[in-house]
Amino acid sequence: MGLKRTKTCGELRAADADERVVLGGWVASRRDHGGIRFLNLRDRYGVTQVVVDESSPKEAHDTAADLRDEYCVAVAGTVRLRPAEMANTGQATGQIELAAAEIEVLSTCDPLPFAIGDTVDAREELRQTYRYLDLRSGVMQRNLVLRSAATAEVRAALTDQGFLEIETPTMVRSTPEGARDFVVPSRVSPGRFYALPQSPQIFKQLLMVSGLDRYFQIARCYRDEDTRGDRQPEFTQIDIEASFVEPDDVFDAVESMLARVFACCLDQTLDTPFPRITHREAMDRYGSENPDLRYELPLVDFGGVAGKTDFKVFRSVLDGGGVVKALAVSGDGLSRARIDALEQHAKAQGAKGLAWTRVTADGLDGGIARFLGSVAAQAIEALDASPGDVALFVADGRQTACQSLGAVRTALGAELQPDGHRFCWITDFPLFEWNEDEQRWDPSHHPFSMPQEQDLERLDTDPGSVHGKVYDLVLDGVELGSGSIRIHDRALQERIFALIGIDRDEACRRFGFMLDAFRYGPPPHGGIAFGLDRLVMLMAGQPTIREVIAFPKNTAMASLMDGSPSPVDAEQLAQVGLQITATEDDNGQV
Repeated sequence: MGLKRTKTCGELRAADADERVVLGGWVASRRDHGGIRFLNLRDRYGVTQVVVDESSPKEAHDTAADLRDEYCVAVAGTVRLRPAEMANTGQATGQIELAAAEIEVLSTCDPLPFAIGDTVDAREELRQTYRYLDLRSGVMQRNLVLRSAATAEVRAALTDQGFLEIETPTMVRSTPEGARDFVVPSRVSPGRFYALPQSPQIFKQLLMVSGLDRYFQIARCYRDEDTRGDRQPEFTQIDIEASFVEPDDVFDAVESMLARVFACCLDQTLDTPFPRITHREAMDRYGSENPDLRYELPLVDFGGVAGKTDFKVFRSVLDGGGVVKALAVSGDGLSRARIDALEQHAKAQGAKGLAWTRVTADGLDGGIARFLGSVAAQAIEALDASPGDVALFVADGRQTACQSLGAVRTALGAELQPDGHRFCWITDFPLFEWNEDEQRWDPSHHPFSMPQEQDLERLDTDPGSVHGKVYDLVLDGVELGSGSIRIHDRALQERIFALIGIDRDEACRRFGFMLDAFRYGPPPHGGIAFGLDRLVMLMAGQPTIREVIAFPKNTAMASLMDGSPSPVDAEQLAQVGLQITATEDDNGQV
């Protein structure tokens, strides 16, 4: 390369006029105006207009005539002010242009599979196949710059709070935590395997036993599970653990860190402390463990009013111990067809139907209004409704009623396109949930969470009523991550293992090294882990985490760019003592 870059394409301003510089970048666009050629030269810092005109040597004209989009070039020239009427006020470099004196083609570009601009209008499969081109788009570069900046601020914020960044192993013993492990065969120990960690959970607890009382890590984790928009088989989480803490201490540390991230990266001020909402309150008021607080739309307990009516649907549910939940929403644009569509959201969560009525200046009208006539005034007051609103009702068991009407609330909220960001903490989760298929109790989060002291006496007799010192961090209706105060008593940990079907021998086989560590003065401790990918996705306003990961997998957990997962040859398999007995090609043939 003859020309060495001295400036980037995003930093030149009016004050740089008359300076000789060298830019390097890609040809984003070209225009020929009767012998005067304009090039937009782009790098990750921005775009600069390059002009090849009568002041430019013939060689520069000849080279410019042969340029095509996405050629990588270096341009030497003099910065000059654009005429005032030609300045581009919408571009950071819009007051200047570079008068080209020399253009060096560093590499050419074949015809592109899709046009590269601020965004890319191409199929997902094509974008993933040519990800290195997709990453040249303005939106993808902004996403990755934001991710880098957010990661740097996380590190700085936690370091300032006295946390130590400590790496934990990425080749560990298999201790499944609810999803399948990715396993790695050992060449030196035939027939034995490492697992890629689903999280650093056990190791960060051991760091607390070690006396390293404030730990964090930007941790790579791996889970062999089906992917969704917010899931990937390999992902990054912000992992935090501290000793001698209660939940409020964890909340304070995380809120301080996130306030710094949003202030530095988005120039936004977060309202702290974040709301603390118990799991039961979240389900009763919002019908969701992950409520979006950017809009209100509260669920109302309508049983007190419904019980005064003769409406058999409501009365039979109430007599059977169920509940009637209601939701009042603006009637603007809420047609009968839209109500029918919302009913499908409710039915998808198990509801038998979605009752409705409209609020008018004279009372109630339409739907189930005729069954509520005697209590119309009380109904309107209970709903805090106004003329023009529509009231929606679900009558069922508490969980089904809350979840199904919560799904309706979420569908309505998505149409509101709320601005800003709202965090909240969901606390006091049930420690266990019943697994109907396996007829046993499963941990609602993981088996290392501390039960609440007042519930310990019911741990063996009524596990379903036991709540844990467990909490989730929620942003804009998306669960970012989970945390808890951990069990640090070996006997209690063994009780929890036994309750979820892990006997002492199995516990020692899978978690013996952690249980042994608990014999040597473990401190009380707790922490949290939440997804960096999801956090940046929401900060960037993107629909999936694939938009904020440089090289993601698709929904089939495959990389269309490099072809992974891929076969390995027989020699590699033999080295680790494995043999493939049968496999299928891409057409399903063995």
